[in-house]
Amino acid sequence: MKNYSYGYPKKISLILVITMTITAIASAQQSYNNFRPGELWLDNNGVHINAHGGGILYHNDTYYWFGEHKTEGKTGNVALVGVGCYSSKDLYNWINEGIVLSVATEGSDSDIESGCILERPKVIYNEKTGKFVMYFHLELKGKGYSAARTGIAVSDKIIGPYKFIKSFRPNAGIFPVNMTETQRNFTVTSEDIKGLSSSEKDSIIAEGLYVCRDFKTGQMSRDMALYVDDNQKAYHIYSSEENKTLHIAELTDDYLDYTGKYYRIDPAGWNEAPALFKKDGRYYMITSGCTGWRPNPARLLTADNIWGPWTRHPDNPAIGDDSETTFHSQSTYILPVQGRENTFIFMADRWKPQNAIDGRYVWLPIEFENGLPVLKWVDEWDLSVYDQE
Repeated sequence: MKNYSYGYPKKISLILVITMTITAIASAQQSYNNFRPGELWLDNNGVHINAHGGGILYHNDTYYWFGEHKTEGKTGNVALVGVGCYSSKDLYNWINEGIVLSVATEGSDSDIESGCILERPKVIYNEKTGKFVMYFHLELKGKGYSAARTGIAVSDKIIGPYKFIKSFRPNAGIFPVNMTETQRNFTVTSEDIKGLSSSEKDSIIAEGLYVCRDFKTGQMSRDMALYVDDNQKAYHIYSSEENKTLHIAELTDDYLDYTGKYYRIDPAGWNEAPALFKKDGRYYMITSGCTGWRPNPARLLTADNIWGPWTRHPDNPAIGDDSETTFHSQSTYILPVQGRENTFIFMADRWKPQNAIDGRYVWLPIEFENGLPVLKWVDEWDLSVYDQE
């Protein structure tokens, strides 16, 4: 029998190992110089960014992206890990800063116990207290979407760890400022509207059916956004009244509670996913309709005062192919680009309920036509598009 040498196969094996290692390193160090909406977006470790339903805070020359940390499969739609954070200097390339708010262990009896639903986390900075404050939509474990609470956490450092403080329904025992005395004395109940047409129900909801129902326990709070105005006043905007009406509520000076001043926006308008921004003293809000995980046409509301009145415009701000699904996505945040006046990025998510971790991000430049924001699809783009305006 011949004595075959095994040197060559070992050499091939070594080459394969080296090639795979180089590929892995190259993937982990992939550098972006543009946005590619809907595609996989890898972080510094070569892993798809895991920050769904998120928002961004710019602090000390760095962008911080906070979002829901999803896991694989359908079970990934509940919170099994917590809220993640990524940092970036250029908005294209992101460093994984880890989990900044962890869910509590099973059996802990915490409101944010593993298995709860924790959605759309947003973080703002309080200049007076030096604290970073996180708000999120919270549903208690095992109760579906019936709790409809606001959750609040706080940290001394932007990348945490954040300490969970409390969860509750906002503004218990307080009526919205823009409800009339007649509406505050509403006596119709949910039982009374059974059998009515959708338009008849909406009319009664607009008059304050659910506000009065939830007066003592606090108003429902689901899809949400935070907004800090030029004077550092902060506001919580959230879907309420069974997702039929948006509320905008003023926060206390420390951002940890409500002042009790809040307004209803577009009563019975069926708005979710609010994202707010301000340009030249005017307020703009992009929302979606209520169709569950299925995308739908975006909506646009505007106001000259943050308290309103808010006008809902008839036209979809998204235009072109796939505009009827807002390019198969749903709004989550409007990002002002630092160093570029009146420059904004529309941030949206493509939800993947069958495999939550595979949700993709759709970032698009906001353009203005006839004084109103519009969204147009582009396969690839970078911040230089704003130099052409």
